Amino acid sequence: HSHRKVADETTAYFHGCVLIVALTALHTFHTLHFSEARVRRYIVTKLGEDWIFLVLLGLTMALVSWSMDYASAKSLQAYKWIHGELKGNVPLQYLAWVTFPMILVMFASLFCHLVSPQAIGSGIPELKTILRGVVLKEYLTLKAFIAKVIGLTAALGSGMPVGKEVNKPTFSSLYYILTVGCAVGVGCCFGTPLGGVLFSIEVTSTYFAVRNYWRGYFAATFSAFIFRVLSVWNKDAVTITALFKTNFRMDFPFDLQELPAFAIIGISCGFLGAFFVYLNRQVVLFMRRPTALTRFLTKHRLIYPGAVTLIIATFTFPPGFGQFMAGELMPRECINSLFDNFTWTKISGSPAPPSLGRSSAWLHPHASVFVILLLFFIMKFWMSAVSTTMPIPSGAFMPVFILGAAFGRLVGEIMATLFPNGILFDGIVYRILPGGYAVIGAAAMTGAVTHTVSTAVICFELTGQISHILPMMVAVILANMVAQGLQPSLYDSIIQVKKLPYLPELALGKYNIFVEDIMVRKVKFLSAQSTFRELSHLLETSTLKTIPLVDSKGRRIYHFSHIQSFTLSKENKVHLSIKVWEEAELDKPIDMDQIRIDPSPFQLVERTSLHKTHTLFSLLSLSHAYVTSIGKLVGVVALKEVKSDFFFFYLHDFCQVSQFESVMQHDSEL
Repeated sequence: HSHRKVADETTAYFHGCVLIVALTALHTFHTLHFSEARVRRYIVTKLGEDWIFLVLLGLTMALVSWSMDYASAKSLQAYKWIHGELKGNVPLQYLAWVTFPMILVMFASLFCHLVSPQAIGSGIPELKTILRGVVLKEYLTLKAFIAKVIGLTAALGSGMPVGKEVNKPTFSSLYYILTVGCAVGVGCCFGTPLGGVLFSIEVTSTYFAVRNYWRGYFAATFSAFIFRVLSVWNKDAVTITALFKTNFRMDFPFDLQELPAFAIIGISCGFLGAFFVYLNRQVVLFMRRPTALTRFLTKHRLIYPGAVTLIIATFTFPPGFGQFMAGELMPRECINSLFDNFTWTKISGSPAPPSLGRSSAWLHPHASVFVILLLFFIMKFWMSAVSTTMPIPSGAFMPVFILGAAFGRLVGEIMATLFPNGILFDGIVYRILPGGYAVIGAAAMTGAVTHTVSTAVICFELTGQISHILPMMVAVILANMVAQGLQPSLYDSIIQVKKLPYLPELALGKYNIFVEDIMVRKVKFLSAQSTFRELSHLLETSTLKTIPLVDSKGRRIYHFSHIQSFTLSKENKVHLSIKVWEEAELDKPIDMDQIRIDPSPFQLVERTSLHKTHTLFSLLSLSHAYVTSIGKLVGVVALKEVKSDFFFFYLHDFCQVSQFESVMQHDSEL
């Protein structure tokens, strides 16, 4: 009995120990699991929103951009191979030369039309509007991204004078992600992360949050690095280097005597850039006029891009007119040749050296280098202005970049002719570098068209040299001064043509205009005592997405409600089968607890100036604001009022407010 008792106690003790160990293990497991969950949550919340997401964004865009470049490069190789294989048979050569790009361009146009028409164009004007706080439907969707990538790849592979612009991030809705996405698109496109970030800030943001700088630089640098690594892996480059590597001398790249020529390039590019924007806009406006031709082209969507491609391909046909404008060179070959170190006027008329490479296309036995460069510039100018209006995904940066390089090269060759022996400095004669002039012209022209100065930084990164930093900055600033005084930027011009709801910059000056002069006074609203009948009437007579909610019919503002959150809608009323019960229910007050309410809508006072209102709308990305007087709702001002009123008062020298109010009274809704 005693032995059994000891055994039972031992067994109980053993079971107790096992239970304690099990409980301890379970507790430890839960503790570790909880710690793991905390670590995971920390990583997701702290790193996932920034580092991890930026790495994924940069990696994705690098892979997409490299794939697009690879596919378009193979397409251009096939294009030139077909042309070379048919050498000797000019009719077949011409047929192949015009048919190949027509098929690709029309495919790009048709694909975008069927999948996502929002993918047409560069995307920067739309992104600029979205960053302004305006919701543009279907512009940041997966369909738009797919249409953009495939359509742009086909367009680039056609050899037409269109550029590769911004890959829009489709999976982001946060402001900083959109700005980073734009920086990644530009930086990855050219392999220029520094210039890409600065360019994206200049073209998209009126006010930029400094906290987003590191995000943009990190993602753009990572994306550009992967993009260049892929090029090395594919043996397109020997190592990670600049996209259009130059080797200008560093000891004496230019002389002070050349500064007037650089200034002439900047001023001339300012006028030419403004004219490019004007010509591009006139082509778009012409196509929108209600004429028989435009109606026919609108009905048959593929005819316009096909006709434009046919005309451009005909003019660039190498055995034909293209021999006088280096028509056989593809866009990147043009840039590489325009940036070379040779002085073409010195070797023109003599056997070209073997090291000249593709630059030999600029030399013709029966035409001067100046004639070829001038013809190239004139022809490519209108070709680029027209081709960027085709309904395909395309950018204007690269075509304008080539135009500027050609113009700068023309000035450089003229300078080399004027100073055939070079410039004497410190007992040493230094020859003129026309390639340096081409780099300056490229930066100045793109800066004039886009109204940015970061194009100089992009050129530094593209060429891998900063030898011409001073004259380049002078030329870009002069080009901007001239262009901004004549025309809006290309992106602002597209915004105006498309009538996108973007608020332009406010010019300097004193404006004696206040919110009370431009606000809409007849505001539809609900009160805390409103019935379902009033709500039903409001739903049927307006298309408002948001409705102001006041605490009494005296219109003292209380808070702001979203119409989507109302529990009663038009469809609900159909299911009410008893008319009497329906009438009784409609007369009951609305239960405001069932409505999603913003308790702090943005408010202005009547005497808020137009300048301050413009600043607040731009800085906070507002779409509308309520105007109150001692807490009483007296009006509402929306983005379109601020925009249209600003233009009205600016253009009409601040005419009488009462005249303008009569124009605005037709719209009684937000």
